[in-house]
Amino acid sequence: MTATLEIRQRGAHVVEVWLNRPDVRNAFNQDVIAELRATFETLAENADLRVVVLGGRGKAFCAGADLSWMREMASYDWDQNRADALALADMLWVIYNCPVPVVARIQGDCYAGGVGLAAVCDVRVASQGVQFCLSEARLGLLPATISPYVVRAMGEQPSRRYFVTAERFDAEQARTMGLVHEVCDAQALDERVDDIVQTIAANGPLAVRACKRLVLDVAGLPIDQPLREETARRIADIRASQEGREGIQSFLHKRKPAWLEAQ
Repeated sequence: MTATLEIRQRGAHVVEVWLNRPDVRNAFNQDVIAELRATFETLAENADLRVVVLGGRGKAFCAGADLSWMREMASYDWDQNRADALALADMLWVIYNCPVPVVARIQGDCYAGGVGLAAVCDVRVASQGVQFCLSEARLGLLPATISPYVVRAMGEQPSRRYFVTAERFDAEQARTMGLVHEVCDAQALDERVDDIVQTIAANGPLAVRACKRLVLDVAGLPIDQPLREETARRIADIRASQEGREGIQSFLHKRKPAWLEAQ
């Protein structure tokens, strides 16, 4: 447990990271940002890790910026504002680049920077009734630091609308845009998240890491000769690896692969 986060180890290969400020709807401040970054930097060094679950305690997943922090920022000059924004941008980048999949468990409202926090995750599951809002424009601001991830997650056209209108939209709308992958009853949220976690954890651990990296590296690139050569190199590397050989042999001989036998 840190000052603002609850960290739980689930077995040898799964870690849960919980925003633990329910009294302020898990809103960001400089401490939350610093601790999230430090936590995910530490997790990135864990060779046994296969999945991270990111959730929020209480009624909200994350309500954006903490009001006390916003009051403090109101007196910042340009340099202080830039440094503050860079801290948020760097934290989001660290989570986005976590070497293992990060599953967002979105049980309550998800606003402003909270949408960005969800967007950097690889799999996003929300309960019915959750409300999303990119509310920055209402305050005369813009969702700049979160925009690279949100636009990738929900698409350019929805972003063009919801960035400028600051309208709320529900979990089903978020799902149709791609911001959320699945929507389920609140009572089924933990079970569905667990199903996804166990599905990921059952796959080849190095292959899962390579798959995540592959998506990050090839998204948006032209399908040219260098890309074709690079993707051919990657599959050759993993086929020739110990894990790749073990996976193929276990499939051919109808037995569990070593990474499951070891659990």
